[in-house]
Amino acid sequence: MIYCVIPPELKDELYDRLVEYYKDNSNVEVIVDRRTGPDRRQDKASAEVMEQRKTRDRRRGRVPGTFPSTDLPEEAA
Repeated sequence: MIYCVIPPELKDELYDRLVEYYKDNSNVEVIVDRRTGPDRRQDKASAEVMEQRKTRDRRRGRVPGTFPSTDLPEEAA
């Protein structure tokens, strides 16, 4: 499911047009963002959690050793 989220300021201008545009696509739902108030992700508790998180690199390590040169040998004159 894909949600096409419209800010409330543009509801009158865009909502009906986008619903009409996506009416044949059942994977898209047009909705109006109704959230209000402060962003709760910025509170003190979330800052403490962010400090505790560790970023890990899950990629495999590179194979040890060196690679052969990719430069073309110079032609003898």
